[in-house]
Amino acid sequence: MVPERSHPLARAPIIDKSNGWLEQAWSKGWLPPPSLDPDDLWHSATKNLGDRAKDAEAAARSSEDVADFRLRLEKLVAAIENEADLNPMGRTMAWGQLTRVIKNRVRFGALWSKKPHLLETQLAPPIIVIGHMRSGTTRIHKLLAADPAHSATRYCDAMHPVPSIPDLRRIKGAFDLMMMRRINPWIDVIHPMASGAVEEELGWIAAALNHSIYEAQWHIPSYTAFSEARDPAPIYREFSRMLRSDAAHRGLANRPRVFKVPAFSEDLATLLAQFPDAKLVLAERDSEAVLRSAVSLVANQMAIQCDTCDLEWIEQEWRRKLALREDRMASALANWKGPVARLHFDALNADWEGEITRTYSTLGMDLTPDALRAMQSQMLESQSGRHVAHADQLARFSQK
Repeated sequence: MVPERSHPLARAPIIDKSNGWLEQAWSKGWLPPPSLDPDDLWHSATKNLGDRAKDAEAAARSSEDVADFRLRLEKLVAAIENEADLNPMGRTMAWGQLTRVIKNRVRFGALWSKKPHLLETQLAPPIIVIGHMRSGTTRIHKLLAADPAHSATRYCDAMHPVPSIPDLRRIKGAFDLMMMRRINPWIDVIHPMASGAVEEELGWIAAALNHSIYEAQWHIPSYTAFSEARDPAPIYREFSRMLRSDAAHRGLANRPRVFKVPAFSEDLATLLAQFPDAKLVLAERDSEAVLRSAVSLVANQMAIQCDTCDLEWIEQEWRRKLALREDRMASALANWKGPVARLHFDALNADWEGEITRTYSTLGMDLTPDALRAMQSQMLESQSGRHVAHADQLARFSQK
């Protein structure tokens, strides 16, 4: 039974209990406080590789890409230490995320050293869902990914991106979600997830330290400003390498990948330079509705890791953020000559089959009976999901 979420900054009681336990463990010397110093993070993440870690870091990456990651890590850690005001749980979670990112980075390098052919994988032209978070991108993504002619990233791939044999990522993803639901009982109301289900590739751009996943968890305005002003090309080169590796490992390279991350709208010109043959599906929704839902999501994430969250600041920041993404997306689309289909949130609610049929026609794709049946099953499953309760949460918040 999911408890009532009484306020955007509400959090589960286990968070306060965990904070108390961690504070006691650190003060009594039972456990060392996690260090976020970049050198310490690298040592923790790569100690099993020893001297091979440096070579793995550089494998298949230009010196520019290596330097970009190192600088981003330095700037991100400084922002966390100086601005985020993390509680013990937040500091522990930050350490876990950043060491995982570094570990995966060197593991990918080691993989590409052994199997450089992965990076030469030829991909079918992708279908990219573009739009703000909370604008219907997830629903569009899952509908298009339901088409048997297409492929998609699973949650377990997104969060555990390094392929392996045997592939245990579904088990790891299921464990992650079990733990996540324990500390955040409303996560499936806001964004339903399952280890083997279709998921956005947010974890893949986070692996190159794009700011989007981190600014949605922590108050780090200096890092956001730094990253927004910086050329994102190294991030999307890494994204392309990861995508090609995943497609080759799963045998999906010949099927168009449907992928989406709301942050793509911020970096759309750079993303399209990597995938110039893409088809675009643009999700649209009333800006105030997008803002309300975005603030709810960000507040839910921040409240877990910080005891001093400012809801007014979150709203102000995400109003700015959404306007920035809107401007950058419009600029990129003005120069785009490829196919674009636009789907409005309300129209999709009213007649999803009609809107999907129109989208396929606009993009020059064949909507087969098998695809339509798969989409109908997806919609039936979606209608009974926990996420339908999020609208009730938002209505309750607006009355207070």
